[in-house]
Amino acid sequence: MASDVDILKFTSDELNTEKLVELIKDKKSFQVVAVKDISFVVNKVEGEIEKQDLRCRVCTEYRSASIAGIAVPTGITQLVGAASAIGIGIHNLATINPDYEIGKNQFNGTVTVIYKKE
Repeated sequence: MASDVDILKFTSDELNTEKLVELIKDKKSFQVVAVKDISFVVNKVEGEIEKQDLRCRVCTEYRSASIAGIAVPTGITQLVGAASAIGIGIHNLATINPDYEIGKNQFNGTVTVIYKKE
């Protein structure tokens, strides 16, 4: 995702529909912090992106860490790692060439929205 230093940050309360529409129209990247309901915020952002006839990919940040299980020599971790790699690849193909990527981070309570077509 993007560097934390150069990205606009908003709380869920600050990011009203008007501000969200403006950010998307201006093709800005931004992060929503202190998010309590990740699904609600992701659905709101995804909906506004699609209303502007743009495409997006929703993913979990740091999802590639789940692939690391392939290197751990137990049957279960290797199976989970391989399944994760296959799932990520299929998802990336299904959402090829998005205008925006929406990254969910449950641990930090953030949703990072990155404009990808620069």
